Amino acid sequence: MTTLVCTSASDAAAAAPQTLAYPSFASYVRARQPVLLRTARSLTANPSDAEDLLQTALAKTYVAWERIEDHRALDGYVRRALVNTRTSQWRKRKVDEFACDELPEPESVPGSDDPAERQALHDAMWRAVMRLPARQRAMVVLRYYEDLSEAQTAAVLGVSVGTVKSAVSRALGKLREDPELGVVR
Repeated sequence: MTTLVCTSASDAAAAAPQTLAYPSFASYVRARQPVLLRTARSLTANPSDAEDLLQTALAKTYVAWERIEDHRALDGYVRRALVNTRTSQWRKRKVDEFACDELPEPESVPGSDDPAERQALHDAMWRAVMRLPARQRAMVVLRYYEDLSEAQTAAVLGVSVGTVKSAVSRALGKLREDPELGVVR
């Protein structure tokens, strides 16, 4: 005795009898699928996700087919199923928390927590500023300690704004290279 073996899914589908419990559902899907797919595409960014969303909503509609009394309101029912399904998917994807063995601790900035460290940093900075030449020291103090603008600093010292910019730039370069402040960096 020989048995027939189907070589493809389409052959198997053609050989199997179609047993759909609700033929009216199949005709509804055939007639309204393009419109409902457009609605699903407006809810998602990806066309493949829209097709999956529509399929899920139609599966929910199929399960509730007997309970739907007014078949003229099917589009509204399916659209509500689309929106509710998409909202559920969105809520599930929103979780961005991951469990870990060790909690990350923020790195502390030197001198930010301990008042003694803060004072030591302030003193070291002031000593470094005092080692600058008098003209650069005056411009740094006016610019950063007194919080004057470049134009205001230039007016106070009777120099041009360009002179203030270049002198402050050189002074900041010297402060960056200061060995006493190198520990803080």
